[in-house]
Amino acid sequence: MKRSDLVADTAIALLAERGMRGLTHRAVDEAAGLPPGSTSNLARTRAALLELTLGRLAELESTVFEPEALASPVTVDGVARLAARALHAQLLDRRRTLARYELALEATRRPELRAVYDLAGRRFRDVAAGLLASMGSADPARHAAELVAYAEGLMFYAVAGAGGVPAEDDLRHAVADLLAGMLGRTGGLTGG
Repeated sequence: MKRSDLVADTAIALLAERGMRGLTHRAVDEAAGLPPGSTSNLARTRAALLELTLGRLAELESTVFEPEALASPVTVDGVARLAARALHAQLLDRRRTLARYELALEATRRPELRAVYDLAGRRFRDVAAGLLASMGSADPARHAAELVAYAEGLMFYAVAGAGGVPAEDDLRHAVADLLAGMLGRTGGLTGG
């Protein structure tokens, strides 16, 4: 594993366990079993450490959401399955989701981090817009933003609220219903 990945993965774990205040260069060194100063050598400033962590988080999250696995033509069921699989994986690994929320809140205070955070989010929205366009959406950009907002709300409710982790099949049905409504189709999935 690359040292930068080790540092970022450790930072993700620390953010999830201790929150933003618990993320320091020294804490990353200790938790990762690195010699003192290693994290500072890689990411000189706190902003650099946060950007490194956010970049790694976006990389890890993108491996869960792989639209190239969809068959052609793109269908409501195919996209619902992909989205449900990605959502379920995010919900099962609460550390990444909690770390992302910590970084999202920090990005509201740090414009340099906001730019990195927004760029990472735009990649997911752009992929969703492309999928929605291929399914005939009348407004793919708006529908993609709504789909991402739904996913974010669901994850927040499951992780920070009282929702618990829904079954993957329940997520698939919910996303299919949402997509059907966006596309002006009746019903979501046919059958179980």
